[in-house]
Amino acid sequence: MSKYIDKSHNVSVLLYHLVCPAKYRRSVFTERVDQELKAIYLEISQRYEITFVEIGVDKDHAHFLIQSVPTISPRQIAQIVKSIKAREIFQRIPEVKKFLWGGAFWTSGYFINTVGQQGNENTIGEYVRNQGHENEHKRLHRAQLSLF
Repeated sequence: MSKYIDKSHNVSVLLYHLVCPAKYRRSVFTERVDQELKAIYLEISQRYEITFVEIGVDKDHAHFLIQSVPTISPRQIAQIVKSIKAREIFQRIPEVKKFLWGGAFWTSGYFINTVGQQGNENTIGEYVRNQGHENEHKRLHRAQLSLF
């Protein structure tokens, strides 16, 4: 769960839902890739002021529930997540690079939005955690639509 981040001049709880599709929407997220992803992002958390609250993958894209500080913009978060991860995956699992024709791991685009701590954090966290579970996705999607 998220927590208050107390810095010398501010206290914040900034949560983002980031969705990154694989290049060409190829189905590259195997169990091994999923495990490596989580290990890589734990390393990123130690290097940057970014905390991965939840990580979930489907066949051709990944969802991240991320907490950060105000000094890192959403664009910078996406850039850090996408660039470091791609290099690491290609080094750890070279066959993924061949599957993607030797190019980039991610598409050039991404989706990012803010998540409210009180209402949406649990819903988005559960959605991200249950990526790839079709029935759960439909249930959560209906629950989100009923909020509006």
